[in-house]
Amino acid sequence: MDGINRTNDYVFKRIFGSEEGKEALLGFLNAVFKLPPGRELTDVNLLDREIDPEYLLDRAARLDVLAKAADGSLINVEIQIANRFDIDKRTLLYWARLYGGQLKSGQQFSELRRTVTINILAFDWFADERYHHVFRIRDIETGEPMNDHLEIHFLELNKVRRREWSPDDPLEAWLMYLNNLEGEGLRVIAEKNPAIKKALTVEEVFRKSELERRLYELREKAIRDEISMVAGAKAEGRAEGMVAKAQDAVIRYLKKKFGIDYEDKIRQIKDIETLDGLFDSLLDAGTPEEAGEIIARVLPQ
Repeated sequence: MDGINRTNDYVFKRIFGSEEGKEALLGFLNAVFKLPPGRELTDVNLLDREIDPEYLLDRAARLDVLAKAADGSLINVEIQIANRFDIDKRTLLYWARLYGGQLKSGQQFSELRRTVTINILAFDWFADERYHHVFRIRDIETGEPMNDHLEIHFLELNKVRRREWSPDDPLEAWLMYLNNLEGEGLRVIAEKNPAIKKALTVEEVFRKSELERRLYELREKAIRDEISMVAGAKAEGRAEGMVAKAQDAVIRYLKKKFGIDYEDKIRQIKDIETLDGLFDSLLDAGTPEEAGEIIARVLPQ
């Protein structure tokens, strides 16, 4: 593995969603939030990276990194490679599920906590050239906030790459890191930003693991070459071919990782969003038995 694609969601999860990468996650979050001195995040608890089970495979509902801050705020960081042309609606849906999912039976609404979504996009979404957009709920006339419970960030990687970015700006440095910056530029931002240096250390551990490299390569091939083509086919309306390609990607992945053949079961699944979500969920399966349980939950009844 020569260069590593940091927008590969498997790599992203391993760097920012692991205990060893928590320093990197904190550095990234503080760069996004731009909190005043003394109010920076100093710790977060990493949570399960999946939405509640009933939504596990619904419309590819996966969270790349989910953390809880000391004040109880939930922070979801998600990276998106392909433009599905619905990121705004998907974001609201996943935010709502995460927000509402905080309450268990018998709990009060007062126990709900601020929920923040950070979307990192490898495509242009907004018409202007600002690379960071932040949305909250405010009165349309006075600008007065209703509360601070909803906060959604969009970070567009291409836009920061096109501008004259500054290595002294923490957020621009992080976005260039995620743009797969290498060489002297990477060395400079790592020297200026200890959290980026930590991310590079986690990268090296990742590179040295034969299993991690194998899973990375499988994910890179299957998602970038297969699932991305499926997304393109969907936009052009080639529904039948799109489903077949997604089924092929899942079947091939299962054979390579576990040596098992679930083709008959996978061919029963005809919904492209379910297949997309299934592929994501199978990445976390550690045994053939776990893979079988995940597949069983989405088979047509």
